[in-house]
Amino acid sequence: MRALDQTSHVLGQLAAWLFVAIGLMVSYDVFLRYVFNAPTKWALEISEFLLLWATYLAAASVLRQRQNIRITLLYDKLGATGRRLCDSLALVIIAVFSGVVVAHGIDIVGDSIAQGRRTSTMLQVPKWMTEVAIPVGFGLLLAQALVELGRLWTGTARDRDGAGDGHGRGEGRS
Repeated sequence: MRALDQTSHVLGQLAAWLFVAIGLMVSYDVFLRYVFNAPTKWALEISEFLLLWATYLAAASVLRQRQNIRITLLYDKLGATGRRLCDSLALVIIAVFSGVVVAHGIDIVGDSIAQGRRTSTMLQVPKWMTEVAIPVGFGLLLAQALVELGRLWTGTARDRDGAGDGHGRGEGRS
């Protein structure tokens, strides 16, 4: 559990820095386009590439920190057992969906490698380099969902601030 938590944390931080890099690249491209009428040939594709990776790498960290979006209208009216059951259902759905995405994602990556698919842009990046972000990210999300489900039922779940409350409840509002 600790190794996965650390991995999720590090990848979440990496994703944040990738978003910063995307902002800088896009700003650089806009500056060159409008000031010198000379846009880059690479900024758009590389920023899209990084956006994919940042999004999927951050997913497990968001779940680990309990910062995912949730509707709490009814949730807040439930008792501790009802909240635990709702959280369990949500984590099981996340895990099942993630497992399906990982399985299909691996097939798509394998097919892209076998066929030698590339982007239709000037850089012609191999498609698998972007597609592999999906099974990697959802694989991490699947693992984190299972860890969080275990924590929920052992009483070691974190609340939305990342602190364990001993009851497996998240009290944050969204």
